Amino acid sequence: MNFEAIVENLPLYLDGALATFQLLVISLVLGLLFAVPLGVLRSLSSGWGRWVSRAIWVYTYVFRGTPMLVQLFLIYYGLAQFEAVRESAFWPYLSSAWFCACLSFVLNTCAYTTEIIAGAIKALPAGEIEAAKAIGMSRWVMFRRIILPSALRRSLPAYSNEAIFMLHGTSLASIVTILDLTGAARQVNSTYYIPFEAFITAAVFYFLMTLTLVGLFHKAEARWLKPLMPR
Repeated sequence: MNFEAIVENLPLYLDGALATFQLLVISLVLGLLFAVPLGVLRSLSSGWGRWVSRAIWVYTYVFRGTPMLVQLFLIYYGLAQFEAVRESAFWPYLSSAWFCACLSFVLNTCAYTTEIIAGAIKALPAGEIEAAKAIGMSRWVMFRRIILPSALRRSLPAYSNEAIFMLHGTSLASIVTILDLTGAARQVNSTYYIPFEAFITAAVFYFLMTLTLVGLFHKAEARWLKPLMPR
């Protein structure tokens, strides 16, 4: 067991942990921002909303039905084969590993979060909606003050799992040359040939970050979800 090399490379692991944290925050924040309006539209079932809902379903079905690694490869490697893409104004972004990794992670977590929010909206107790209609709330006010806040609270347990899966999913970024936690472990292993020590150290970092996420979501659930539970 050669943990001396691990101690010497702790700054590398800390840099990798910072990169992992940045990828996670960017993915979750942007993914949630896009998922909230998409989740509302996904929950519509009548009139023009039904066709919008079906279009969003196609997007979520594709991204939930394919591996995130394949999505990352298609965005980072696949788009580069088209000359029109290389000559477009988007090429400086699409040639960046960071941008492509963030884009694939945002699209992926947005698809899952959209379905989580839409499912929470559809599962709301009918009494809450009937009470809002009874006091004369418009559809927009009802969504803003009753339906959406209640759905977001009730989706916390499912969303916490998605956040943890997204944390683990960021390890794919090392495949496109980003030095995250997994990338740091791979670099240490390639230098010292100590796969167990290198990757068990990365696992410890991931475990600590997961514990932190779980603790934060437990506090959020205690504040916003437990008051809604039947006593």
